[in-house]
Amino acid sequence: MLYTAHEMQRAWLAGMGAMAKTTSDWLLNPANPMSYAGTSPVMARALEVFAHAAAPRGKPPFGLSATIVDGVSVAVNEEIVLRKPFGQLKHFSRAVSGRKDPRVLIVAPMSGHYATLLRGTVERLLPDHEVYVTDWRDAKQVPVSEGHFDLNDYIDYIIEFAGVVGPGSHMLAVCQPAVPAYAALAYMSGQNDPATPLTLTMMGGPVDTRKAPTSVDDLATQRPFAWFEQNVIATVPAGYPGAGRKVYPGFLQLAGFMSMNLANHMKSHWELFKHLVAGDDDSADATKAFYEEYRSVSDMTAEFYLQTIDVVFQRQAIAKGEFVHRGVRIDPAAIDRTALLAIEGERDDISGLGQTKAALDLAVRLPDEKKQYYMAEGAGHYGIFNGRKWRDSIAPIVERFIRSHDPAQLTPLPAVIKVVPRVELAPVPGVEVA
Repeated sequence: MLYTAHEMQRAWLAGMGAMAKTTSDWLLNPANPMSYAGTSPVMARALEVFAHAAAPRGKPPFGLSATIVDGVSVAVNEEIVLRKPFGQLKHFSRAVSGRKDPRVLIVAPMSGHYATLLRGTVERLLPDHEVYVTDWRDAKQVPVSEGHFDLNDYIDYIIEFAGVVGPGSHMLAVCQPAVPAYAALAYMSGQNDPATPLTLTMMGGPVDTRKAPTSVDDLATQRPFAWFEQNVIATVPAGYPGAGRKVYPGFLQLAGFMSMNLANHMKSHWELFKHLVAGDDDSADATKAFYEEYRSVSDMTAEFYLQTIDVVFQRQAIAKGEFVHRGVRIDPAAIDRTALLAIEGERDDISGLGQTKAALDLAVRLPDEKKQYYMAEGAGHYGIFNGRKWRDSIAPIVERFIRSHDPAQLTPLPAVIKVVPRVELAPVPGVEVA
């Protein structure tokens, strides 16, 4: 019923939004005498804001067709190198030859948003790295016949993807996947897997949620497990390939994100309205671009969501060394060769300070020279992997860390890293994305 009611509301809003956009265009048309009335532009822009908010959205494209390598623009081609039911491994192939840049597997979150949320992360690394990314599927698009997908399956996918990228590669996990990536690393290390990455960079991940709990952690721990089963799990309705599948809907996740910063979202839309009225198209377009990505959400399988609530937030099983994967206890002490970098944002209200850093302390057999920590001053959750702080301050640290632990890289990057010219997708002030 919940999902069906949402679909009815979405269809109604989409129709109203289309009408609002048509009316807005009519009120702004110079051929329309009413467009010269004093109130018409104001009404038109108000309708435009509503139309933008009500528009239906699907999976956004990465749209990365070129990058700068050694000062020269080169083409970038997106290649699917491995396709699986619940996700695919995507490679951003650059039209270059003769380079032996580090291979980096970026593990994207499965937390309600698509992998395109990391567009800025991928774009910044492209000039000097062979970049791969886990491109997760929207669960409502996966037929029930494909089976289930839980946290253990997620770990299996990471291990398989790392095997495809190959030995001597690196892994970077942003937010939620820091935990399964850490578990995958411990498992691979214990199994002496030849594809065990040389480095793992974890950015704003809830490795141990007992450290500096946030409102997200409180929500997950103050309610019993049964509450989540009964209140946030829905069935995909007819009309989708995954009809009948139990999911945690993306629209519920989005509603949770919006409610965390509701006042800021309302202010952002008020500012969008004022920019449109004033004719400040650049500022208006930046806000629109942010919300195009922010409102593009996907469903998670119920079993993955519920197991994550249980293992990561309520029992902290991986941090305590109690999680069992395919019959093997995941022991962080097994990590003894892979260099670890933990990055946290000073103002992160999703993963509190210390939650990611805990991964360094848990790897008790890893030498200190293979551990590095960085706290990004003034950065919120979104800012540690997107935006100016990521490009100018954090990315150079990640790049130097990767090269310093990669025997194939004979010459490290210079201290000053070139910044790739780009169209800015600036986060809206005060708004964070998980």
